[in-house]
Amino acid sequence: MSNDATLGRPDQQMATVRHKLTVLDLHRMAEAGIFNEDDRVELIEGELFDMVPIGSKHAGTVAILTKLLTVGARDRCVVFVQSPIQLPDYNEPLPDLTLLKPRADSYRDTLPQASDVLLVVEVADPSAIRDRDVKIPIYGRCSIPEAWLVDIQRRVVAVYRQPGADGYQSVTEIGSGSLSPECLPDVMAPLADLFD
Repeated sequence: MSNDATLGRPDQQMATVRHKLTVLDLHRMAEAGIFNEDDRVELIEGELFDMVPIGSKHAGTVAILTKLLTVGARDRCVVFVQSPIQLPDYNEPLPDLTLLKPRADSYRDTLPQASDVLLVVEVADPSAIRDRDVKIPIYGRCSIPEAWLVDIQRRVVAVYRQPGADGYQSVTEIGSGSLSPECLPDVMAPLADLFD
């Protein structure tokens, strides 16, 4: 019997093994010029993903949230827009918006770590399922205190709080009224501004 004939037998097949990339691997690849300056990739659980192109609704929603949170945050938080955060070993996502603890270097020397993050916001249009089922649980496992998933199609914001080993323990969907981050309870983000 030839080697080709045994390929279909499970006991003869080799298991496919994926090589997980680390954050350090990602940075080395960037330094080596593997990515173009405009490439938008994120590292999730050791795998590289191209970011979904941003449409006008997505971009506009991010712009509105950025304005509301920047004005409200003043010097209390750093508003980080569509920029990477480093999470342990195998994750460097690019959330749409992140509120960070103030730091003297304004995050020029090193990227934010999970302990720097107060709120992470994902604006979801076609990416809602991946954001909800993959990225949000990672944020919770990394002890990021709060995450928002702004679902443009459903016109709701899912607010995730109480991070733990399995992700977030509390999830509340808000479809009307205003929303405030736990770290800035006096800052109101009216949902009508986001969706109308």
